[in-house]
Amino acid sequence: MEPFIALVVGLVVARVIGWAGVDALDNWQNALKVGVALMFLLAAFAHFHPKLRPQIVEMVPPVLPRPELLVNITGALEIAGAVGLLIPATSTWAAIGLILLMAAMYPANVSAARRKVAQGDPIGPRTVFQLVYMGAAALTLV
Repeated sequence: MEPFIALVVGLVVARVIGWAGVDALDNWQNALKVGVALMFLLAAFAHFHPKLRPQIVEMVPPVLPRPELLVNITGALEIAGAVGLLIPATSTWAAIGLILLMAAMYPANVSAARRKVAQGDPIGPRTVFQLVYMGAAALTLV
Protein backbone atom coordinates (compact mmCIF):
# COMPACT_ATOMS: atom_id res chain seq x y z
CA MET A 1 0.00 0.00 0.00
CA GLU A 2 2.91 2.37 0.68
CA PRO A 3 4.01 2.42 -2.98
CA PHE A 4 0.46 3.32 -4.03
CA ILE A 5 0.39 6.16 -1.50
CA ALA A 6 3.77 7.39 -2.78
CA LEU A 7 2.45 7.30 -6.35
CA VAL A 8 -0.69 9.28 -5.54
CA VAL A 9 0.96 11.79 -3.19
CA GLY A 10 3.83 12.35 -5.61
CA LEU A 11 1.40 12.94 -8.48
CA VAL A 12 -0.81 15.32 -6.49
CA VAL A 13 2.04 17.33 -4.97
CA ALA A 14 3.82 17.62 -8.32
CA ARG A 15 0.60 18.72 -10.00
CA VAL A 16 -0.04 21.37 -7.31
CA ILE A 17 3.52 22.63 -7.78
CA GLY A 18 2.81 22.82 -11.50
CA TRP A 19 -0.35 24.83 -10.90
CA ALA A 20 1.71 27.12 -8.64
CA GLY A 21 3.85 28.09 -11.60
CA VAL A 22 6.59 25.48 -12.11
CA ASP A 23 6.34 24.99 -15.86
CA ALA A 24 8.06 21.59 -15.86
CA LEU A 25 5.21 20.17 -13.77
CA ASP A 26 2.39 22.07 -15.42
CA ASN A 27 0.92 18.97 -17.05
CA TRP A 28 -0.41 15.69 -15.71
CA GLN A 29 2.15 13.55 -17.57
CA ASN A 30 5.20 15.14 -15.94
CA ALA A 31 3.46 15.14 -12.56
CA LEU A 32 2.73 11.43 -13.03
CA LYS A 33 6.41 10.83 -13.78
CA VAL A 34 7.21 12.33 -10.38
CA GLY A 35 4.66 10.06 -8.70
CA VAL A 36 5.97 6.94 -10.46
CA ALA A 37 9.57 7.91 -9.71
CA LEU A 38 8.74 8.44 -6.03
CA MET A 39 6.98 5.07 -5.91
CA PHE A 40 10.02 3.29 -7.36
CA LEU A 41 12.44 5.09 -5.06
CA LEU A 42 10.36 3.91 -2.11
CA ALA A 43 10.34 0.36 -3.47
CA ALA A 44 14.10 0.48 -4.02
CA PHE A 45 14.57 1.70 -0.44
CA ALA A 46 13.04 -1.56 0.78
CA HIS A 47 15.59 -3.54 -1.25
CA PHE A 48 18.45 -2.04 0.76
CA HIS A 49 16.94 -1.25 4.17
CA PRO A 50 18.34 -3.65 6.80
CA LYS A 51 14.94 -4.44 8.33
CA LEU A 52 12.98 -4.70 5.07
CA ARG A 53 15.58 -6.38 2.85
CA PRO A 54 15.14 -9.90 4.32
CA GLN A 55 11.47 -9.80 3.34
CA ILE A 56 12.34 -8.80 -0.22
CA VAL A 57 14.99 -11.54 -0.43
CA GLU A 58 12.46 -14.07 0.84
CA MET A 59 10.12 -13.17 -2.02
CA VAL A 60 12.61 -14.38 -4.64
CA PRO A 61 11.40 -17.74 -5.95
CA PRO A 62 13.56 -20.57 -4.56
CA VAL A 63 14.37 -21.79 -8.07
CA LEU A 64 16.33 -18.60 -8.83
CA PRO A 65 20.01 -18.45 -7.87
CA ARG A 66 21.60 -15.83 -5.62
CA PRO A 67 18.52 -14.07 -4.28
CA GLU A 68 20.61 -11.41 -2.49
CA LEU A 69 22.24 -10.44 -5.78
CA LEU A 70 18.90 -10.40 -7.59
CA VAL A 71 17.48 -8.07 -4.95
CA ASN A 72 20.49 -5.77 -5.35
CA ILE A 73 20.07 -5.74 -9.13
CA THR A 74 16.33 -5.08 -9.05
CA GLY A 75 16.75 -2.35 -6.44
CA ALA A 76 19.43 -0.66 -8.55
CA LEU A 77 17.25 -0.93 -11.65
CA GLU A 78 14.35 0.66 -9.77
CA ILE A 79 16.56 3.58 -8.78
CA ALA A 80 17.93 3.97 -12.31
CA GLY A 81 14.43 3.82 -13.76
CA ALA A 82 13.09 6.37 -11.29
CA VAL A 83 15.90 8.82 -12.06
CA GLY A 84 15.68 8.13 -15.80
CA LEU A 85 11.97 8.85 -15.76
CA LEU A 86 12.67 12.40 -14.56
CA ILE A 87 15.19 13.16 -17.34
CA PRO A 88 13.40 14.11 -20.56
CA ALA A 89 16.03 12.49 -22.80
CA THR A 90 15.68 9.12 -21.06
CA SER A 91 12.11 9.14 -19.76
CA THR A 92 10.63 7.01 -22.57
CA TRP A 93 13.25 4.28 -22.22
CA ALA A 94 13.03 4.45 -18.43
CA ALA A 95 9.25 3.99 -18.49
CA ILE A 96 9.55 1.03 -20.86
CA GLY A 97 12.31 -0.45 -18.70
CA LEU A 98 10.23 -0.07 -15.53
CA ILE A 99 7.22 -1.72 -17.15
CA LEU A 100 9.41 -4.64 -18.27
CA LEU A 101 10.98 -4.84 -14.81
CA MET A 102 7.56 -5.05 -13.16
CA ALA A 103 6.52 -7.77 -15.60
CA ALA A 104 9.73 -9.70 -14.93
CA MET A 105 9.31 -9.39 -11.15
CA TYR A 106 5.65 -10.43 -11.13
CA PRO A 107 6.45 -14.15 -10.82
CA ALA A 108 8.17 -13.36 -7.51
CA ASN A 109 4.89 -11.86 -6.30
CA VAL A 110 3.02 -14.99 -7.34
CA SER A 111 5.63 -17.21 -5.69
CA ALA A 112 5.54 -15.21 -2.45
CA ALA A 113 1.74 -15.34 -2.35
CA ARG A 114 1.70 -19.10 -2.94
CA ARG A 115 4.39 -19.72 -0.34
CA LYS A 116 2.79 -17.21 2.08
CA VAL A 117 6.14 -15.59 2.81
CA ALA A 118 7.33 -12.08 3.50
CA GLN A 119 5.12 -9.71 1.60
CA GLY A 120 3.12 -12.58 0.21
CA ASP A 121 -0.17 -10.72 0.17
CA PRO A 122 -3.10 -12.41 -1.55
CA ILE A 123 -2.38 -12.55 -5.26
CA GLY A 124 -5.61 -10.77 -6.28
CA PRO A 125 -4.88 -7.40 -4.63
CA ARG A 126 -1.19 -7.70 -5.49
CA THR A 127 -2.06 -8.20 -9.14
CA VAL A 128 -4.40 -5.21 -9.18
CA PHE A 129 -1.73 -2.95 -7.70
CA GLN A 130 0.88 -4.32 -10.13
CA LEU A 131 -1.42 -3.47 -13.04
CA VAL A 132 -2.04 0.02 -11.63
CA TYR A 133 1.72 0.61 -11.35
CA MET A 134 2.35 -0.69 -14.86
CA GLY A 135 -0.51 1.45 -16.16
CA ALA A 136 0.86 4.53 -14.44
CA ALA A 137 4.28 3.95 -15.98
CA ALA A 138 2.64 3.40 -19.38
CA LEU A 139 0.65 6.64 -19.05
CA THR A 140 3.92 8.57 -18.75
CA LEU A 141 4.53 7.52 -22.37
CA VAL A 142 1.35 9.15 -23.70
